[in-house]
Amino acid sequence: MAQQKYDELTDKEIVQKVEELWRSYSKNREHWAQKAQSDREFRLGVQWTKEQEKTLRDRGQSPIVVNRIHPAVEAAKSMITANRPAFRVAPREDSDNKVAQTLSALLSYMYDISDGRNVIRDIVDDYYVTGLGYIQVYQDPMMDMGKGEVCFHSVDPLDVYVDPNSRHRFFDDAENIIVSRLFTRDQALNLYPTYKTAIENAQSDELSDRPTSDLYRDEDSPIFPEDVQTKTKSNFGTDDDYVRGYEWYTKEIVTRYRIFEKFSGKEDLLEEPQYREYLTQPAYIINGQPIVDVDRAQQLIQQMQQQQQMQYQQEIQMAAQQGLTPEEIPQPQPLSIQQITFAELKQNGMIQVAAIQVKRVHMCVVMGDTKLYSRMLPTENYPIVPFCNIHTRTPYPLSDISMIKSMQQYINKTRSLVIAHATTSTNTKILIPEGSVNMKDFEEKWAQPGVAIAVDMDAGMPMPVQPVPLPNELYKNEADAKNDIDHQLGLYEMMMGNSSVAPQTYKATIALDEFGQRKIKSKLADIESALTRAGQVAIPLMQQLYTTEKMFRIVQPNNSMSEYMINKKFYDDKTEEVKILNNIAVGKYDVVVVAGSTLPTNRYAELEFYMDAYSKGLIDREEVLKKTEVFDVEGVMERTDTIGQLQGQLQGAQEQIKKMQGDLQSRDREAVNLRKRIEVEKFKTDLDGVSNKAKAASTVFEKRLDDNLATIKTDIRRSIKDGSPSAGSKEAAKSKKGNK
Repeated sequence: MAQQKYDELTDKEIVQKVEELWRSYSKNREHWAQKAQSDREFRLGVQWTKEQEKTLRDRGQSPIVVNRIHPAVEAAKSMITANRPAFRVAPREDSDNKVAQTLSALLSYMYDISDGRNVIRDIVDDYYVTGLGYIQVYQDPMMDMGKGEVCFHSVDPLDVYVDPNSRHRFFDDAENIIVSRLFTRDQALNLYPTYKTAIENAQSDELSDRPTSDLYRDEDSPIFPEDVQTKTKSNFGTDDDYVRGYEWYTKEIVTRYRIFEKFSGKEDLLEEPQYREYLTQPAYIINGQPIVDVDRAQQLIQQMQQQQQMQYQQEIQMAAQQGLTPEEIPQPQPLSIQQITFAELKQNGMIQVAAIQVKRVHMCVVMGDTKLYSRMLPTENYPIVPFCNIHTRTPYPLSDISMIKSMQQYINKTRSLVIAHATTSTNTKILIPEGSVNMKDFEEKWAQPGVAIAVDMDAGMPMPVQPVPLPNELYKNEADAKNDIDHQLGLYEMMMGNSSVAPQTYKATIALDEFGQRKIKSKLADIESALTRAGQVAIPLMQQLYTTEKMFRIVQPNNSMSEYMINKKFYDDKTEEVKILNNIAVGKYDVVVVAGSTLPTNRYAELEFYMDAYSKGLIDREEVLKKTEVFDVEGVMERTDTIGQLQGQLQGAQEQIKKMQGDLQSRDREAVNLRKRIEVEKFKTDLDGVSNKAKAASTVFEKRLDDNLATIKTDIRRSIKDGSPSAGSKEAAKSKKGNK
């Protein structure tokens, strides 16, 4: 229904339309609902029809049930929900990756506050038993002291009514989805406390449309919601205490405005009221530059005026030094400041706007014959997310129970036959000739041990009749049927702890355990895809709800706690702007669930893998401790860090002592070498003194020889000049004679 047509309807017409849709969808799903209810009862042990139960009792046999389905479903649930899902969020555009990481943490936070483990277990149970589970993502305005939270919970598949023409796995092509059930008035008031008067005056003549099955139920059979409502009606004799509630979801095509600011690069999608308010926002154009932050624009104007005034005062001072008067200085030019609105920026082409048509989910809540409220959800996907098992391209998928029901019935019939055979074997039948004995006396005496029974042999001899033994193939067929049930659910004997079928080696056991999970991963793919869709629905709900500053904490698997802050305002000193830290309202994001994150892992093999990586230096010991079952990981890390620090200090001290000892030995060797060098230097000094003295004596001797030679030469020149031998020549002659 288009938005315009919805607005044209009155509240009475809306209620009438919702009731008509509910009746139509209820009629179309009647066959599937009966089958789903039968599968539920069958899984819980109600496995014989009324005719079968009567026939067995007439034969003297017991309608015994060997329930193999329930433990198999529980084993499959435990495997798929062994670990919590890991969400990963990635931005579609060049958005802040830190915001994407924060959104990943928000999804984990939503999982924690919604008791996600039990919710997912309930959904997986419905997935296996009825073939269809539902998760509903919603905003709870009363949580977190009235601030509100985004949560999710499971919905009974029999409370959801879907357009029968839908073909999509997540019912994206469904025209309408209705969630309807019977409420007591007190329940309705607790659920919608602000609509007390409307709920008290609401009238509802609709009883439960819950289906029934042809299976035999007694006082020990499980109780379902319709049983409680039926008993209440029979006790009070009226259904005035009950009122039927409806949550009607339909997709509508609405107009949105995509805006793009050229000057900031911001892009957003606005509704009609938001767009009108957006166009009326004030802005400034300062020196040709648009400023949309009013506070920043005013600060900038004030700073520019102060700078202009300071520059003018400097010019006056410089003019005074040159002998000019202030009147001769030209006045500063006025600043180019223009106050406008975003509408004018749009007209100037600085903001581009495009009106587009988008799909949004419209939600309307009706209680009885009264409409309570309606609202438009900020998402294009239904907040009711289906978990389809064997999807047949209809809103009515098949369940695994329907696939293995015949094998379970075969097991029950085989066991009943075995018990009947055992009963017959322990009660021997006697063929007695007719009229030979008094049958009453004979039966009484036959039941008494050690009593002789008198019979007339002339009429014939009594003949005992023993039943034919059952073939061993019958027992083998029963065991094969049990294995077939397990294999249909993706389970194997070894995966459930049966040591008789496990290999002899440790490595082979780990390998087979890993291979055995491949079949159940097909089921896991259905669960993960639905969880991904739930995350995609939750993010726009979070962006709409979480607009104020909020801190939330997440407990990690290793019991450590991580804190996150969103929408925190802070002042940027560099840009002089007020910014928002982790503003989750900005951008579009993709959500994925890490493949296989919920499956169990072999902790011994995983620990061995991490230990090997740690020994090779690829990871640290904290990452290894996360994979162990040590409860106080933080305490262990703190103590090991303290011990490591002390060991490091001790090792450092030992190294320092070794270094000092080495330095001391080096100093001793250097002292010995120094003394040796000193002795050598002293000896060298003495040798230098002797050498210097010898050189000095030789120099003096040479000088004296030179003086004597000079004197002789002078005397010779004088004697040659006078013609008489000089004294020097005489002395030389004497010396020569003496030498001879």
